[in-house]
Amino acid sequence: MKVVIPLAGKGSRLRPHTHVTPKPLLRVADKPVMSYILDDLGGLGVDEAVFITGHLKEKVEEYIRKEYPNFKAHFVEQPVQNGTAGAIDLARPFIDDELLIIFVDTLFDADLTMVRSLPADVAGVIWVKEVEDYQRFGVVVTDEEGFMQRIIEKPSEPISKRANIGLYYIRDWRLLFDGIDHVMRSPTGPQGEYFLTDAFQYMIDQGAKIKTVDVEGWYDAGKPETLLETNRHVASTSRAKVPPQRDGVVVTEPVHVADGVELTDCQIGPNVSISAGSVIRGSRLRDTIVGASATIEGCDLHDSLIGDEVALRGVRGQVDLGDHSVVKSEPA
Repeated sequence: MKVVIPLAGKGSRLRPHTHVTPKPLLRVADKPVMSYILDDLGGLGVDEAVFITGHLKEKVEEYIRKEYPNFKAHFVEQPVQNGTAGAIDLARPFIDDELLIIFVDTLFDADLTMVRSLPADVAGVIWVKEVEDYQRFGVVVTDEEGFMQRIIEKPSEPISKRANIGLYYIRDWRLLFDGIDHVMRSPTGPQGEYFLTDAFQYMIDQGAKIKTVDVEGWYDAGKPETLLETNRHVASTSRAKVPPQRDGVVVTEPVHVADGVELTDCQIGPNVSISAGSVIRGSRLRDTIVGASATIEGCDLHDSLIGDEVALRGVRGQVDLGDHSVVKSEPA
C-alpha cells in the first residue's frame, strides 16, 4: 500500500505562523501535526508515500528526510492550486497499487488496519464523523448497507450529518484515476478547482462500492481556535508530560512540558504545551501553545499561540504571535 499526502496549501487561516512554518509542521502537544499521521502508518506496514508539496516545500522535505529516514518519500510540487483532484493526479506516476489518501488538516482516531479485511468487491473506504454543524462540511449520503451514494457540500437541510474528514482508502486505483481524468475534463468549481470527491462519485456511477466508516474522534488543526482544542485533547490523552514538582510552580493538568523547559514562579495549565528550550518566569498560562526557545516573563495569557523564539514581557490576555516576534509592555 502507498500513501498520498497533499501538503500544498498555504495555511492562510493560521497566519502569521504559516508565514515561516508549513501548516503540517505546526505542533500539537509539542509534536508536528504531520508526525501523528506518519507514525500511525507504521501499524499498516506502510513505508512509501507521495507528498504533494507547495508552500515552504523545502522545510517539509527537510523534516521528513531527517525524522523519517527509512521512509521512501517522493515529493511532487503542485505549482497551481487547482484543487484536491489536481493534487492527487500529480501522484499518478508513483501509484501502482492500493493507496491511502490523507489530508493532514486534522487528526483522527481510526483503525486503518480494517482495510485488510474488506470484502473483495469493495473498491474503497471513506471515513466520516457525525457532526451537528453539518452545514459547514461535505456530508456523505449512504445506502442502507452503509455504502456511499454521494457527497453533498454544505447542505442546507440535514440530509446527512456524516462529514467527510479527508481520509480515504482506494483499492481500485485505476478506476480512481479514470475518475480524476473525467473530473479534469469537466468544468471547474467556482474557485477554479477540481474536486477529488467528484472522482469518487464517478467511481460510484461506474458501479464501484465505497464503504463509509465512522471514526471515533476527529480533531481539526486548521484554525487557531481548533488547533488549541486539538492540543487540549492530545495533551489530555496520549501526550501528557507533567514537569517535576518544584517550589513556586503550580501545574494544572493536562499539560505537555518538554524536557529542558525552565519554569520559575508560574502557573501552567490547564491545556498548555511548551516546547524545549523555552523559559517561563512569573507568568500564568492556560489554553496556550508555546513554541521552542520562547521567553515569557510577567505575563498572564490564555487561548494563545506563541511561535518559536518569541520574547514576551508584561502581556495580559490572548495573543497570536509567529516565530521571532517580540512584545514587551512598558511598566505602568
